[in-house]
Amino acid sequence: MEICRRKDEIEISELDPFLAELLRQIPTSTNPEGVPAAEQRLFSPPADPNEAEICAEWKLYVKPELRRLFQTATETVAVDLEQLSGNEKTFTNRTLRIPSKHAEAWLSALNQARLVIAAKCNFTDGELCDHIKPRPVLESLKVHLSIPSARHRFFSAPIRAAF
Repeated sequence: MEICRRKDEIEISELDPFLAELLRQIPTSTNPEGVPAAEQRLFSPPADPNEAEICAEWKLYVKPELRRLFQTATETVAVDLEQLSGNEKTFTNRTLRIPSKHAEAWLSALNQARLVIAAKCNFTDGELCDHIKPRPVLESLKVHLSIPSARHRFFSAPIRAAF
């Protein structure tokens, strides 16, 4: 797999079919419905439950907007992933091109999926942190996608990653 910047896109090339299938599952994996623990992770109130007024205002004003933002991010990712659902041979490597302006939506959807999957599978925070086998390329991607000042440097040079 190779990740690089081409024009105004993030290009992930040589994406094997297994990883392509995992990526296609991101939108579905962001759905917390039916799992109270997942809802709690995504929409945890900003204050102690005893602070009834703050929690009520948060539930009335903030939670619906968060839900809308999460849904918009998921829809953006789903549209980007449509390019992986073509009629190509099932065992050929694919290329995914993500518009750079969709980077925030991808970070949001990936984080939603991470939190929902963790809640559904009852993973602890310790189990989610893999300190035994560091993955510098993945950490680099996470840092560069989430720090605006670093985005330009990251997206202006190709990165080769072997997975």
